[in-house]
Amino acid sequence: MARDSVVRRLDWVLLLTALALSAIGGALVYSATRNRTELNQGDPYYFLVRHALNTGIGLVLAIGTIWLGHRTLRGAVPVLYGLSVVLVLAVLTPLGSTINGAHAWIVVGGGFSLQPGEFAKITIILGMAMLLAARVDAGDRLIPDHRTVVQSLGLAALPIAIVLLMPDLGSVMVMAVIVLAVLLASGASNRWIAGLILAAVVGALLIWQLHVLDQYQIDRFAAFANPALDPSGVGYNTNQARIAIGSGGLTGKGLFHGTQTTGQFVPEQQTDFVFTVAGEELGFLGAGLIIVLLGIVLWRACRIARDTTELYGTVVAAGIIAWFAFQAFENIGMTLGIMPVAGLPLPFVSYGGSSMFAVWIAIGLLQSIRVQRPVSA
Repeated sequence: MARDSVVRRLDWVLLLTALALSAIGGALVYSATRNRTELNQGDPYYFLVRHALNTGIGLVLAIGTIWLGHRTLRGAVPVLYGLSVVLVLAVLTPLGSTINGAHAWIVVGGGFSLQPGEFAKITIILGMAMLLAARVDAGDRLIPDHRTVVQSLGLAALPIAIVLLMPDLGSVMVMAVIVLAVLLASGASNRWIAGLILAAVVGALLIWQLHVLDQYQIDRFAAFANPALDPSGVGYNTNQARIAIGSGGLTGKGLFHGTQTTGQFVPEQQTDFVFTVAGEELGFLGAGLIIVLLGIVLWRACRIARDTTELYGTVVAAGIIAWFAFQAFENIGMTLGIMPVAGLPLPFVSYGGSSMFAVWIAIGLLQSIRVQRPVSA
């Protein structure tokens, strides 16, 4: 396919919207960290520069993904899946590190760290799509058979189980939603969906009863269940987040002029709680704009999933849609107090290399699905 044809067939609305979210994220990250001398090593632009660098690397990864194509990556799924499993397993070895209470990282040096769970989301989507769509795209079946569904669930279960052992409950929640969405998009029997939902409920009860969760995770659920619980202790994060967002009003206090942000009252404001900066400094309108932009990303992804003629592309797009939608809802919801704190970044907006790289690879996959379809929308 000619280069100009590829450029012409890209979904520019999707690409520019994702770039706009990352640019807004850069401004919010800078506002949250410019005065945090204990974090920015005395350089107010430290996190802004790294956020821009992460976005640039993510864009290169997206371009590389488009160049390779989702169909080429389909053949490389076994290698990519094996690599992702090795990386998440490495977190459980002495190579793993605990950051902000989550033992989900590998420190690679030079101030950089890797969160393998972010890339496992991609390989789960690609791996399940490869299995579920193989016989359907070949014309042998109309929907995946039960054996294929079992195989795909087994493929997803291994990385999910390893991530649960960390434990990184937020990533497990995202992966579970991805699995359900992928099965729904593949046309698998609704009995599988109902069974998985039941299994998830039973599993959650067992996790609670067997005390698998760390104390900080139990505290997060306690603070969610009772918003008034210990506002200076376990409920501090969510309490300060609601204060920051509520103080912004309609138009906000102005970028870089938020008192809660400048006073450093909200912890982890450049990562998990970056939406509170938007709520305080940009107000309802600015925070609403972020939600609208995220909605546009999901809308364009839904168009791509609808318009592709192969089940593999539809399933991959559906997994990405579920990933972005749930993670955005959880991140924004926890700052508003309608969801428990789960340590999930806001796609494209939050500071973080692994998360930024993963979401841009996903954008590359969506663009590849669009570019390689036989008809244009």
